[in-house]
Amino acid sequence: MERPRFYLIHNNIEDLALLRAFVLLSLFLGLPGLALAEETRNLDLTATHRGLYCVLIFVVAYAFVMTEEFTHLRKSKPVILAAGIVWAQVAYMASTAGVAAEEVHRAFEHDLKEYAELMLFLLVAMTYINAMAERNVFEALRSWLVTRKFGYRKLFWITGVITFFLSSVADNLTSALLVGAVVMAVGAKSPKFVSLGFINLVIAANAGGAFSPFGDITTLMVWQAGKAEFFDFFELFIPSVMNFVVPAAFMHFAIPNELPDFPEEEVVVMKPGALLICGLFVLTISIAVSFKQFLHLPPFLGMMVGLSILMFYGYRLKLYFPGSNGDRFDVFANVRDAEWDTLLFFFGVVFAVGGLGYIGYLELASVAMYDGLGATTANIIVGLLSAVVDNIPVMFAVLNMNPDMDIYQWMLVTLTAGVGGSMLSVGSAAGVALMGTSRGMYTFFSHLKWTPAVAAGYIASIATHYFING
Repeated sequence: MERPRFYLIHNNIEDLALLRAFVLLSLFLGLPGLALAEETRNLDLTATHRGLYCVLIFVVAYAFVMTEEFTHLRKSKPVILAAGIVWAQVAYMASTAGVAAEEVHRAFEHDLKEYAELMLFLLVAMTYINAMAERNVFEALRSWLVTRKFGYRKLFWITGVITFFLSSVADNLTSALLVGAVVMAVGAKSPKFVSLGFINLVIAANAGGAFSPFGDITTLMVWQAGKAEFFDFFELFIPSVMNFVVPAAFMHFAIPNELPDFPEEEVVVMKPGALLICGLFVLTISIAVSFKQFLHLPPFLGMMVGLSILMFYGYRLKLYFPGSNGDRFDVFANVRDAEWDTLLFFFGVVFAVGGLGYIGYLELASVAMYDGLGATTANIIVGLLSAVVDNIPVMFAVLNMNPDMDIYQWMLVTLTAGVGGSMLSVGSAAGVALMGTSRGMYTFFSHLKWTPAVAAGYIASIATHYFING
């Protein structure tokens, strides 16, 4: 669900791209992998040259994803190519092993179903976010914050809290960028405030997305996979709060205790229908939950119903505000402006990882990690991996390997995968984007300086989950 992309060339991040590729290779060869759904038997060809070639193809593709900030090559392109190559190899390997084509098709259609449901769900959510942005909802919020003239410390906490709750319905990147504009507007003359404020936003955005099925793609995957019910995720609210509050409390005393120089800010007014569209988004979420909880239908169908409601309301807005002065509402423009790079990246991840799982690498990894180390240790390691590897393929791997875990453990891995990326500035899209907008005030090493505090929040959230939900 990424929004406008900001690029940063940082001399010390290139090594991290190699580190992430290495960790990803380890993930497939010795750690938890993605096994296919229980009803489909994998090929068990992990020791073959073609199988290892498929792993190498995916690692190379993901290395290109990690260097997107330098190459400006959109992340969807290499993983889609990798997905095609992996499945071509899978089809050949299955044919030479005497596996019926129908079985291969069944495995492929399993991945297609997974992707289609999540893609349609995310498309509707992105359309609503775009519609609210077009109606100036987020700009009005930013304007209001700047005109309040709070001190640095108050702004530190206010922006963090807003990001925490905003990311429970919007993605972490959108939330961090929107509120990050406020931090930059008032902290242009205080690099220390911007640096700490951005670290706080990254932590808050990741933590806020962990307790809501809509807050992150990983939580959405867990919900749609049926590993937890909608309201189960709210058990993670207090652990997520701890993950945000603990490092923020350490950083609080480093924030300048003074009043910033505020820029002249023109008050932004929301366009007609803005608040009602926000209400329709809440209604759409309620419909999606109802379809899942009461009708036992996939939640994406409820989201599509909500999209139709937005379309009808958009038609009403065009009737009442037909002018071309910027108030004209076009719902299909909001659909067009969805983050297609992210949606197609997710396609590549699902099919590439699904193909590797069908070869047998995920089952191999699952045995090594979950059977060898135990669920709790494995799930904590998953969170650490998400600091250097994007949490989408990591969580998709866990779901497809399908370890035998109770609801406590599924919520633990949801929490760790969601908040683990906060430990490094490159651990989530929010951190990478904020580095690009900070004009050098927020860097990899400025974040690394506070990694012990972030790690304390990570440990506190896990401990809180254990004492409250264990």
